[in-house]
Amino acid sequence: MSERAANCTSSGVPLVEGGSTTFPCPGCDENSIGRSPRCRNQGVLYVCSKCGYQGP
Repeated sequence: MSERAANCTSSGVPLVEGGSTTFPCPGCDENSIGRSPRCRNQGVLYVCSKCGYQGP
């Protein structure tokens, strides 16, 4: 797995506030997906840059 994501995959916002998270891509397990609390709560879609996996 790659390093921890520094920015939200959807919005590009730095992951510095509480409630942000990073996890391995469910599609390829090779890329880290970063999610800000705002994008998580609103269900904003993200796309893995390595495999194209799309999730909420």
